[in-house]
Amino acid sequence: MICGEKLVNSDWLFYGILDKEFFKRERIKRLKVLRGVFFTIIILFMLLLGIIIPAALIGLVVFFIGLFLNNQYRRYKTNFKQSGWVMAAGIVLSLILAVAFSETTETAKDQDIEGTSEQEEMAKEERREADEKMQAEEEKLAEEKAKEEEAKEQAEEKARIEAEKAEKEKQEESERLQQEEEQNAASLGLELVTVGRVVDGDTVETSDGRKVRLIGINTPESTTKVEEYGKEASQFTSSKLTGKKVWMQKDVSDTDRYGRLLRLIWLEIPSDDMDESEIRSKMFNAQLVLNGYAEPSTYNPDVKYSEYFRKFGREAREANKGLWAFGNEGTTRGDLDYSGSSSAAGSSSGSGTGNTSSGSEADSSSSNNSASWSSENQSESYKNCTELRKVYPNGVPSTHPAYDSKHDRDKDNFACER
Repeated sequence: MICGEKLVNSDWLFYGILDKEFFKRERIKRLKVLRGVFFTIIILFMLLLGIIIPAALIGLVVFFIGLFLNNQYRRYKTNFKQSGWVMAAGIVLSLILAVAFSETTETAKDQDIEGTSEQEEMAKEERREADEKMQAEEEKLAEEKAKEEEAKEQAEEKARIEAEKAEKEKQEESERLQQEEEQNAASLGLELVTVGRVVDGDTVETSDGRKVRLIGINTPESTTKVEEYGKEASQFTSSKLTGKKVWMQKDVSDTDRYGRLLRLIWLEIPSDDMDESEIRSKMFNAQLVLNGYAEPSTYNPDVKYSEYFRKFGREAREANKGLWAFGNEGTTRGDLDYSGSSSAAGSSSGSGTGNTSSGSEADSSSSNNSASWSSENQSESYKNCTELRKVYPNGVPSTHPAYDSKHDRDKDNFACER
């Protein structure tokens, strides 16, 4: 019985010891789990610090070293027992580094922010300065443009004033010249007219209906009686005078027996109406003779330009111009004819040949008058050229009753020419 009780007690003791070991192992397991969880939390925390602040990873490394040493101590019972202090140092180091570098980072951020702010301020200042500079340049450009426009306006105004002044001076000069021309025209006895139409080479009609016979010349007939080169002479006169303003000049006679005005025609007012160059260039009567459209034909008392006309006629004849191409006596009557009825055989004082306005009747009258005038004056003679020039200042052609070969020393069929 006693033995049985002892046996039971020993069983309970055995089982009690087993329970203690069991509970001890369970407690150790739980401690290991808690320890693992704790270390895991510490490691994760330190990793988080290391991610945020990389310098804190140094503390994590120290912590792992301490953890390794602790593990060695527990397994192999090494002599190093301060592994917990190493791990604690790693944790503290991570915290210190995290805090330190956090402040540094914050400071750097603040500095960056301040730097950024300063940069922004500098950028704003630069933009402001650039804007001010641009505005100043724009104002300068605007001012320069305004000055240029003002200078341009002043130049235009000056040019306008100068142009007006020049125009005024030009107008005054034109008026002065016109006044001088009018005075010169008045002194030369010139009358301004407009040619309305051309009758033939040496007869025209003014716009107010007056017929004008050009004196000192004779063109071939082109109307009722047609002579060689008459149409050409008429066309030349038409091209030069029709619709044009010209100046008429009277010599001595005013009209012929047909009521035509006896005139010289000037295309321009001459400064000297006896200057040969101006006669050649400005007098239309002279141009007809010079170009071979007319022969010189003198009738007293209109002899002012007869000497020039004969000179021009000789020039045209020598050059075989116009009507002179048909022979040395041309195609109509004139001062340079050698034989036959002459231009002087027409009516006295500008009765004239080439009377196109009177038709065949005028030509017949002119021929009859020529015959009677020649017969009545056959006895006309003069002792010398001095006496002859008292009546005929420019001499007479060979067909004239007053002609005498003794007065024609150069044998050109014209006596006592000047």
